This record gives sequence, C-alpha cells and structure tokens, in this order.
Amino acid sequence: MDVSILIVNYNTRQLTLDCLRSVFASETEFIYEVIVIDNDSKDDSVQAIRQEFPLVRLIENTENTGFAKANNQGMAAARGRYVLLLNSDTVIQPDTLQTMVAFMDRNPITGASGCKIILPDGSLDKACKRGFPTPSASFYYAFGLSKLFPHHPRFNQYQLGFLDPDQEYPVDCLVGAFMLVRRETIEQVGGLDETFFMYGEDIDWCYRIKQAGWGIHYYPRTTIVHYKGGSARRRPFKIIYEFHRAMILFHRKHYRKKYNILVNGAVYAGVGLKMLLALLTNRLKPIRPASMPSSSGGVEVKS
Repeated sequence: MDVSILIVNYNTRQLTLDCLRSVFASETEFIYEVIVIDNDSKDDSVQAIRQEFPLVRLIENTENTGFAKANNQGMAAARGRYVLLLNSDTVIQPDTLQTMVAFMDRNPITGASGCKIILPDGSLDKACKRGFPTPSASFYYAFGLSKLFPHHPRFNQYQLGFLDPDQEYPVDCLVGAFMLVRRETIEQVGGLDETFFMYGEDIDWCYRIKQAGWGIHYYPRTTIVHYKGGSARRRPFKIIYEFHRAMILFHRKHYRKKYNILVNGAVYAGVGLKMLLALLTNRLKPIRPASMPSSSGGVEVKS
C-alpha cells in the first residue's frame, strides 16, 4: 500500500461525498486506501458513504473525539507507506496523488509535504505554506502588520506572503487540510497531539517533525480546492475558543521556556485580547443557518 488517505467527517455528508469522488477519480500508478473516521455525525453521512463507496474503510465513533484524535485513529489503522491527512471540504485533482507521492519518493529526507491549496474564488489558501508562530510572527499576523506590508519578510514570517506561491521550497509548516507524511516520520515523532481538539495540531506536528530532523516542503505542482465555510457568518463560541486555546497550547509547549516572563505575559495577554475582539466581532455577524454544512471533522467549522 502506497498511501493511506484519512478523512475525518462530522455532519459533512455532501462535502465528504464530493471529496471522495475526487479521490476515486485519481489517475495514479500508486495504490491507495481511503479511511473515513466519522465523529458521531447526526446526518446520514455514514450510510451515504457506505452505499456509494463500499471500498472505503469506515471508523464510526460514538462521540465527537476531535480532529487530532480521529486522525490518530486513522493512522493506527493505516497500511500505507505514506499517510495523507485530507479535509472533508476539499476536492483534489486527478493528478494530485501521483504528483505528491512521486515527489516524496524522490526526496527521502522530506518528512511531510503539501501542495498548493486554492479557495473556491481562485485565491490562495495562505495556510498551505507557513512559518512557525513565534511571538513576533504571531504579533505581526494577529494585529494586521502582515496585511499592511504583504511582501515584507519581517512582517510575513507566519503566512510567508513574500514567497511566490507558484514556486517550491522548504517551509516550517503545512495545513492539516492536505498533508502527506512519511510513515517513518510518524513512527519517529508520533501522531497528532490530542491536547489540540481542533486548530493548531498541524502546526504542532510540523514543529515536531522539523525538530526530529525531517524536511517539510511546499510543492505547488498540483492543486486542490478547499471549501472553507462560514467565515462571513456568526461562529459558535467553541470555534473561537478552540482557535485561541490552540495558540496558548502551542506557545506553552514549544516557546514558553525560550522567552522571559514579560514576553510570555505579552503573548497570553495578546491572545486574550484577540479572543475578546473576535467574540465582539462575531456578535455583529448574522447567525449561521442550522443547515449550513461544516468543513471539518473537529466541530462545525475548521477554517
């Protein structure tokens, strides 16, 4: 088995079916398996997947375990030389698997790779190539300096806006919406940290992968579409809470001991302020319709 494709589903019936259709339309010489981990969906996702895709291996959870834990369940069952984390709200191209697996085979020191990810409007999903969220990088990003100076390396340490998205290069981290990881790398560094319910688990994984000496590469010779959902509508409190909680978790785990109490205090205060502003802004948005599909296996939206 060359690649095990893991898709976490949580009430995303149509999105997941569209994603699976794109996967099974792949034109590749590599052998792959698809494992869907369902986080106790309340729609008829499981039945629809089982009916249309009988070859899919289904793991049915009896509770919403979160994005990290569900993917770890999939990894435990995976048989491939590579594991691909693939969001349920993505559509891959026919050449995506062939292009990315062939790239990894040519580059044995690369532990993880990601392709170019675009949004439905054709713009770049900037999360597909990132630097680590150091205190300075996080400050420039969180308070808008990266937008004011989009091509300046100093102010774009996180989203790497100064780098051409059509060129390939090593990066610090990728996004969990599409991340192809070598089995030997997983065996060395372990799976996703389940302390992160959603958000941040991909950055933490990439940090550990690089710490272990593996390369991480952005390879835009193929693209996928990422249907992020609901950014213009009101989000549940849990979404906002988990997003900011992930920032604190990552800093405490990897940076707290590297900085003094003043820097650490400023980081925690900044995250708290950002969360407060996000909650206030969210209150001004229209309420999300109950029927709107989610875009992640974690909770209702993972943008």
